[in-house]
Amino acid sequence: MPIPPYVADLRTRIGTDLLWLPGVTVVVRDDAGRVLLTRRADNDMWALVSGIIDPGEEPAPAAARESLEETGVAVVVDDLAAVSTTGEIVYPNGDRTTYLDLLFTAHPVSAEAAAAAHVADDENSAVGWFALDALPEPLTGSTTQRLALLRRFEANGDRVTLFVAP
Repeated sequence: MPIPPYVADLRTRIGTDLLWLPGVTVVVRDDAGRVLLTRRADNDMWALVSGIIDPGEEPAPAAARESLEETGVAVVVDDLAAVSTTGEIVYPNGDRTTYLDLLFTAHPVSAEAAAAAHVADDENSAVGWFALDALPEPLTGSTTQRLALLRRFEANGDRVTLFVAP
């Protein structure tokens, strides 16, 4: 579902005005350390699994939901790696949004769950597992930024969540 119904409803009231929305991104890694990526249908670029948190939804379950909805992979959320914001994003229809992004790490609930990866929605045209040193091109800018945050988080031995300064 590209636009959650509550966001579509807000848009009928405020038009294309700037919306501040909470979002999640989840870095799902299998037992081999490969990262799960989706190829977005709207821009044909590879990206981490991400989405908008529904009203009243807890962030970690939202990350798990997004993985299942987009890739068919059920996951266990492990860590909150980083908290950051996006700059203003202007969509082709003129809608303006800024996201508070919560970057989670996760792993599939089982090897069978990892093997079940497939395109599970209309937002994506492909799904795949990739080694961090062999990522497909083109990658979205946000994926490159979030993978850099992941590397910083993992380099920190005590795995303390990063709060990104402007």
